[in-house]
Amino acid sequence: MRMELPEHKKLVYETRFPVRWGDMDAMGHVNNSVYFRYMETARIDWMMQAGMPPAPTGDGPVIVNAFCNFYQQFAYPDVVRLKLYVSDPARTTFESWITMEKDEAPGVVCAAGGATVIWVDFLQHKATDLPQWVRELTAA
Repeated sequence: MRMELPEHKKLVYETRFPVRWGDMDAMGHVNNSVYFRYMETARIDWMMQAGMPPAPTGDGPVIVNAFCNFYQQFAYPDVVRLKLYVSDPARTTFESWITMEKDEAPGVVCAAGGATVIWVDFLQHKATDLPQWVRELTAA
């Protein structure tokens, strides 16, 4: 079963990088936990570019759930192309979606996942309203 991305998603970031030898497990393919690192890398790179750097004494984004569906395996020396989409800004959250393709097979999704991002006041340890600029950035 393929994950369906919402129609109202917005592509905000794309990157590519090589699979490292150490990303693989004993079965000769990228370990399932590494896909979450790939998604994390794309998300944090986009957040840094968008002006959302980690700010432990202020407020900012935190992941409250994450998932990944696996369709085809990656292995060394594949090059992974990640596309990050956002959607559904709400009072305190927005959704992020990521597709992963082999660079040599554009359009063939090998894995897809996402995460719900919540805006948090780090000093108070609680959710707070998304800033208006983040709401606009994540609206399709």
